[in-house]
Amino acid sequence: MKLLHLHSSFAPGGKEVRCVQLINAFGPGVEHSIVSAMSGAMGAAARIDPTITCHLDTPFPAMQGRPTPARLQAMAQAMRGFDLVLSYNFGAMDGVMAHTVFGRALDLPPLVHHEDGFNEDEAERLSTRRNWYRRLGLGRASALVVPSRRLEAIALGPWHQPPARVHRIGNGIVTGAYAGRPRRDALPRVIKRPGEKWLGTLAGLRAVKNLPRLVRAFAPLPPEWQLVILGQGPEAEAIRAEALRLGVAHRVHLPGHVGDPAKVVGLFDLFALSSDSEQFPISVVEAMAAGLAVASTDVGDVSAMLGPENRAFLAAPGDEPGLTAHIAALAADEGLRARLGGANRAIARAEFDEGAMVAAYRAVYAGALGLSSFP
Repeated sequence: MKLLHLHSSFAPGGKEVRCVQLINAFGPGVEHSIVSAMSGAMGAAARIDPTITCHLDTPFPAMQGRPTPARLQAMAQAMRGFDLVLSYNFGAMDGVMAHTVFGRALDLPPLVHHEDGFNEDEAERLSTRRNWYRRLGLGRASALVVPSRRLEAIALGPWHQPPARVHRIGNGIVTGAYAGRPRRDALPRVIKRPGEKWLGTLAGLRAVKNLPRLVRAFAPLPPEWQLVILGQGPEAEAIRAEALRLGVAHRVHLPGHVGDPAKVVGLFDLFALSSDSEQFPISVVEAMAAGLAVASTDVGDVSAMLGPENRAFLAAPGDEPGLTAHIAALAADEGLRARLGGANRAIARAEFDEGAMVAAYRAVYAGALGLSSFP
């Protein structure tokens, strides 16, 4: 079975990590071809099981530019020969449109589209133009998969998708892998020293994550606290600049992308999320599985994910003083952190384990192919 994956970028991030989880779970019986609209952005492929056949240099027309008939037809032609096309986020929507316009004429394989959230340009308000384009482009999609209740409501509302096409599948991880205690030197270039406390986060370093806000919220903490931001992206220099401006650069660490978060998240003493927009962030599930309390902006499904007592430590996305106060309160109370973290870990194990997620995706993909099981 041959699957074609159309990504705007395959650099490490939430949707890319989940895609790799599924590729590995489906095993060597499925062959994958991965396209990234952003040239060279293939870092997430390092986590793919080497026993699985995966093509990272698949020839495919540019997915960015004016959606002219000739360009759409070229993309549609490139989808021939596959059994299933999987597209991800608005960056791949021209490919989805190509499938809708030329799918019947070229007898293309079924397509399943995945929407995981928005960049800063739609963090506060949806784009009317993009809403219309999604409505038209998804006209022949077999399924639309979303991870959060908010995206499900948007799909059924502004995007006018029929309920039978929309599937909400929460992100999952191997929760048991987060139970161990990581080594203090598990991170490159950063060693947790005796007496230190770490406020940590995992994120693509993009503007929508608003990590300079997290630096500002961290800055008032006592000197034993360090801020560790795991991830890579274009906002790294802005984060460092904010740390320098506030005089805390010696306590703010950016070790880069971590291939296996389960080996390092347990080093954190408290987890924080400062994003302007999220849907169902895997990083929060990872923090919960590691038994951490969470201070966060109240975005996406974060409130529904956390334990009831931890929900008191959520701030509106624009409420920076509120986020700062929540971080300070949790940093000052080790017993409270332990209690909230224990409740979060129990929820993660019961509700967000990888097995249920993989089974749900198998069912959606099998339905698109008209099969009783997948693969």
